Amino acid sequence: MSLLVESSNGILTLTINRPEARNALLPETTEEIQARLSAFDENDNEHVAIVTGAGDKAFCAGADLRQARTLPPAASATLARKDSSLVRGPNITKPIIAAVNGYALGGGCELALVCDIRIASRNASFALPEVQIGSLPGSGGTQRLMRLIPPSYAYHMALTGERINAEEAYRIGLVTRLVEPSELMAEATKIARRIADNAPLSVKAIKRLMADGPTMPLSEGLRMERSYFNLLRDTEDRAEGRKAFAEKRKPHFKGK
Repeated sequence: MSLLVESSNGILTLTINRPEARNALLPETTEEIQARLSAFDENDNEHVAIVTGAGDKAFCAGADLRQARTLPPAASATLARKDSSLVRGPNITKPIIAAVNGYALGGGCELALVCDIRIASRNASFALPEVQIGSLPGSGGTQRLMRLIPPSYAYHMALTGERINAEEAYRIGLVTRLVEPSELMAEATKIARRIADNAPLSVKAIKRLMADGPTMPLSEGLRMERSYFNLLRDTEDRAEGRKAFAEKRKPHFKGK
């Protein structure tokens, strides 16, 4: 199977499972990731998703170019559209964590950019090398990277195609945590658990506000924030959260 799926205690884990090909994406893998994330967003029992790659050599090396070279032009164009539809970012209202182990290249890097939080093992590296083969990052790389790191770094990565290591990715804010390869999934699960234990409606509202805010004037963003605050004010979960705090116990949220 090119995609391993595990769901446990509110956390969905998707593992691209082609380590012999540096976890390069097949068309069917791309479609399944899209389908699994869409189903995750509708599943009230799953609160956080983790996307990673099998083994410790690669998170994802992008599209499988060896396969793409054997496809007729029409099929190749269809594959490109499928990749773009995934990496443009499905309209997922719940948090997604990228656990990057090894290479995150091209479409693999763009897949990591779709995620809300990125953590990396110390052997990770990131690149958008498309310019070196006469192409460009066509699945969100030129747009999303500029919104995540300082523009000069984004220009440098996209225009040179150079690979940056995990330390550099952490320094420029592309990833938020660096861990040893053996600790990567434990750290990703720890972060996911902390998120999943929070009030589901609050988590979804915060993600929506933080995703949409940069696209609107500050005044509009503040108005939207207050609107969501008022919507949450009378929920059962907010009452439970305040009660649990007063009673010095862990809250039991229901997403209501």
